[in-house]
Amino acid sequence: MTDESGAWEELVASALLGTGRRPGGPAAEAVLDAAAVHAVRRRAGLRAGPAAEPPEPAPHDDRAPLPEAARQRLAQLLAGRAAPAPAGGRRGAAPDVAELLPQWLAAAGRYGYRAPASALPALLDAARARTDLRPAALAFAGPRGLWLARQNPEWRFALRGAAGGAALPPADDHGAVRRLWDEGLFAERVALLAAVRAADPAAGRELLAATWAAERAEDRLMFLDSLRAGLSDADEEFLERALTDRSRNVRSTAAELLSALPASALAARMADRATSCVALDRSGDGDGGYAGIVVEAPHECDAAMQRDGLAPTPPPGRGERSWWLGQLVEYAPLSCWQERLGGRTPAQIVALPVADDWQPELHAAWSRAAVRQRDGAWSRALLGSPSTSSLAERAKLLATLEEDERAEWVAGFVSAHGLSEAFQLLGVCAVPWAEPLGRAVVDALDIARDAGSYPWSFSGVMGLAERCLDPGAADRLEALTTLVDEGEDAAPGAAGYWSEAFQRLVSTLRLRAALHEELVPHAR
Repeated sequence: MTDESGAWEELVASALLGTGRRPGGPAAEAVLDAAAVHAVRRRAGLRAGPAAEPPEPAPHDDRAPLPEAARQRLAQLLAGRAAPAPAGGRRGAAPDVAELLPQWLAAAGRYGYRAPASALPALLDAARARTDLRPAALAFAGPRGLWLARQNPEWRFALRGAAGGAALPPADDHGAVRRLWDEGLFAERVALLAAVRAADPAAGRELLAATWAAERAEDRLMFLDSLRAGLSDADEEFLERALTDRSRNVRSTAAELLSALPASALAARMADRATSCVALDRSGDGDGGYAGIVVEAPHECDAAMQRDGLAPTPPPGRGERSWWLGQLVEYAPLSCWQERLGGRTPAQIVALPVADDWQPELHAAWSRAAVRQRDGAWSRALLGSPSTSSLAERAKLLATLEEDERAEWVAGFVSAHGLSEAFQLLGVCAVPWAEPLGRAVVDALDIARDAGSYPWSFSGVMGLAERCLDPGAADRLEALTTLVDEGEDAAPGAAGYWSEAFQRLVSTLRLRAALHEELVPHAR
């Protein structure tokens, strides 16, 4: 080894000085030849370093394998292959394949299939790029997907909600659950609490109560939010204790949860306060009846109100008294108003006039209460109120109704008001859209086409229709794919756009039908 080192150093010296300046040195060609020989010899003589520990084997996934046709379709969806869009920004008539991936993943999950091993890298890449895909994509990827995610830092996001990528202990393994709860990282504890709460709400609450006093305020807030799942009257005692928490945000969240329990003591306290502020107008209408509602908003937010979760300081632009009133009415059980306001139904109460311009504040608070308490009767009444003009507020109220009623209400809204205001409401309807809603949307699009409306303003609704219409409507829509004559007032190029848009709609619906057929078990 010493001779080898000396020969190499001699060659380096010759190269640095130059063969012509080194007396008796070798010619340039000889130096290069010798350097090549010594380089090969040095590399061949390197000793291998210690081998890295091989990763643990991937866990077994005993779910059913995908049918072959569905397997090929998944590869196509993950690749996002679609015909290139024509020039000018128009989408063309080809379906947007990548937008069908969420529906495909949801259907594959319902059938209980496991992801092909070869598709896992692309599946994790897709979930990394699109947060909306993550829940369904990670559930489909299963334990082998988490195993693979641990091998690549770019897929670390997949481990955050899965106890660091390891399987959570069974909810009934109390020793393992308690060890992870006491020793785990915050993300692991959040995932564990959610899993235990889903399996056994009482056990989840008891797990949280055991360490509640020692938790940081921001952690207490996150953990408390997990009680929304499986919330019941059995949680009241723990939530009442949380009302005395030193964190205002924790107190507010505890009050919000208690207000969703109409039989709770907090709901009763809020009912007493709220009903003292709202009453029937006893001046009558001349025949001994009641003309409407009068409001006397609270004049202070005392310590007891603040203990029950009311925020004393209003946001900018809000008056203190209206802010306090809105919170009281929002937290009060809706059942208290029928007795307070003469035994009237929710629809009759909402129809009463409210004195001194308090109606918007009162109705907005009732709307928040209806959403929190999932009260369909109040939601229906408030949806019909002229004061409920916010589309966001209407969407939340609609979400409390059954799917068929929701679709019927939105269908009526589309028929009466068109599509320009309906986009947000369509988003809360179950997929595929029920027939009345699908028909109303298609009829409104057809009317817009015949009127020569500016077509690009309907691209969002058309995209929703591609994903949400019942695939069985494809044949009926075929007639709308024809190119119609443009009227004098039509937007330039509108006829061509509408024809392409309806062609894409029809082809997308047929593709969705094919995707489902490939997934059903009898197709294997």
